[in-house]
Amino acid sequence: MTLAAPLNPHLVDTATPPIPEAQGWARAYDGRRGPLIDLSQAVPGTPPPAAMLARLAEAAARPDMARYGAIVGDKVLREGYAAESSRFYGAAIRPEEVAITAGCNQAFVCTVMALARAGDNVLLPTPWYFNHEMTLNMLGVEPRPLPCSPESGFVPDVATAEALIDARTRAIVLITPNNPTGAVYSPETIAAFAALCRRRGLWLLLDETYREFLPDAVGAPHGLFAEADWQDHLIGLFSFSKSYAVPGWRLGAITAGESVMAEIGKVLDCVQISPVRSGQEAVAWAIDGIRDWRAGNRREINARAEAFRAAMAPLPGWRVLAAGAYFAYLAHPFPGIRAAEVVRRLVEERGVLALPGPYFGPDQERHLRIAIANIGADRLAELGDRLAGFTIA
Repeated sequence: MTLAAPLNPHLVDTATPPIPEAQGWARAYDGRRGPLIDLSQAVPGTPPPAAMLARLAEAAARPDMARYGAIVGDKVLREGYAAESSRFYGAAIRPEEVAITAGCNQAFVCTVMALARAGDNVLLPTPWYFNHEMTLNMLGVEPRPLPCSPESGFVPDVATAEALIDARTRAIVLITPNNPTGAVYSPETIAAFAALCRRRGLWLLLDETYREFLPDAVGAPHGLFAEADWQDHLIGLFSFSKSYAVPGWRLGAITAGESVMAEIGKVLDCVQISPVRSGQEAVAWAIDGIRDWRAGNRREINARAEAFRAAMAPLPGWRVLAAGAYFAYLAHPFPGIRAAEVVRRLVEERGVLALPGPYFGPDQERHLRIAIANIGADRLAELGDRLAGFTIA
């Protein structure tokens, strides 16, 4: 008898990526209501500017771009991103405190590997971003839920978080603007979590992938990087995918103190060796080269959030619990019906694809996540007509 060789149980016990499952339901839609309205995945709805694509082509044609680059990213993008972040936060962030990664998901994986080991735990506000939870599970690190209620606007509470901390807690993760809810945390909330982490000897892992989509009226989201000791308890994560409309280029960033970066660099050397180089060249140019385009894109995304709210407002029973940046979080009007069944029926009968709330953590059966950025305001206006009269018997 031949025994099957075992696999890593932490990995086997980790849920499979959920978006392909939801997109599979869309194949049953017969087009009766018009083209599919796909609100499942956060994908930029517009391509990057032609000038940026031209820079990519120029860089890719250079022979030196085919060679290995620096483990933590090429100097040109690290310098550009450090300068841009310094302007954004009103701080003095140095290139030595920046690493470039293959997207923000990789930034999270490498950072968690530097902070925690199997058996430790990390606090994740729920609803959570499912890839964060998956990463922790496959590393054997407990994703400890920090419940966030609709009544609080899905903003986490510091006192609730502190009650969850124990000797195995290594970090607290915050995403703002939030994926999946769209909630935007106030500077006071972020500062309070930073103070908690400083006092309890924990890391605050702050994912600001969507920071450039804050409304015009919102100033700096926080002042943490201007504090003298930020390197001792704070790590920032970012993605160029959404702000620059280049998710396929797989470029993200970590901001951390040099001592932490030295440890993260060990992980990066094993998982990427160096980020893709031609994309780094193009994005480094684009930081200043498409600044006006980025500002217009931010205004357009915020307009889509308002268009979504307007489309949902007349629909009885549907409630927009939070909306901001790329996302909105809905309460559906069908108590006792699983969210996955609501989504499946919506896409099959009305041609609208969302994601079920349970993809994002426990106690989410009444909720759906909407990615509002990947279709235009005209299609969002059509959403109200698609949902009008929709029922589940």
